[in-house]
Amino acid sequence: MKHLLKLFFFFLLIMGSIPSIAQQLPQFTQYMYNTIAINPAYAGSRETLNVIGLHRSQWAGFAGGPTTQTLSVHAPLKYEKIGLGFSFVNDELGFENFTYMYGDFSYTIQLNEISKLAFGLKAGFTAFSVDNELYTSNTNDQLISNIESRWTSNVGAGIMWLWERGYLGLSAPRLINNDFVPDSEFKALERASYYFTGGYVFNIGFDTKFKPSFMIKATNGATISTDLTANFLFFEKLWVGAGYRFSNTNEAIGFMSDFQVLRDWRVGYTFELPTSEIRPYTSGTHEIIVMFEVFNQRKRESSPRYY
Repeated sequence: MKHLLKLFFFFLLIMGSIPSIAQQLPQFTQYMYNTIAINPAYAGSRETLNVIGLHRSQWAGFAGGPTTQTLSVHAPLKYEKIGLGFSFVNDELGFENFTYMYGDFSYTIQLNEISKLAFGLKAGFTAFSVDNELYTSNTNDQLISNIESRWTSNVGAGIMWLWERGYLGLSAPRLINNDFVPDSEFKALERASYYFTGGYVFNIGFDTKFKPSFMIKATNGATISTDLTANFLFFEKLWVGAGYRFSNTNEAIGFMSDFQVLRDWRVGYTFELPTSEIRPYTSGTHEIIVMFEVFNQRKRESSPRYY
């Protein structure tokens, strides 16, 4: 156990010692169901094949508002200590386009009968480009004409403490700072971000469970953002909840619902309304998530999963 604690604090030291500076990773209201996007240690933790697709239209009605699509796949290997995953993220903000393609690796240590510790690594590529419309509408602008599409590599790391009804996670999905336009005054920088997440499930009545969760995100050069979420599960089929995100520059409230439509399929929707200065210019944010998970009767009965 002392050895594991030393590894944990060494991991914290590494993550905290790397400087970072610019483009933040996309944010999700349903982060608790898309953990693989921010923490590679989550790979394989569902103990079966898991596929997640998500679409987010942020600040609907606001020209150039962020639009994000993600596709994540992860599963454990035969002996379940090792997990593998892959994430694809397409993020559009104004004229800027970012595409992330990353692989995930995790290794899990069983601490006792009810808890385990997982370590994860993430590696891949980020592509940056701008819309052709930006070039055609600024043909004489030297600043714009110097912008070129660019691919960069990056790595990330994560750690998770998991038990039957809860989890805590610490991760940095991008550890390297990249400048996508190094020879121009136009700046498109990739910032390193650090995440602290957690959640727990309480039995509160007949066929009803309560799951509070949180996510704290810190990015160099930006204010700390905190998500607080409360979900209720009814009859092991229907999730209903609300969330609140706040920072020095942005606040929003969200309402979400997920439903187990088939044995292997689950669909969710979130509506988020900003309460900050952008509120008069948008009708809100919409997020749709579709989850496919290969059903495993033995695992589901012996160790039900709620995160």
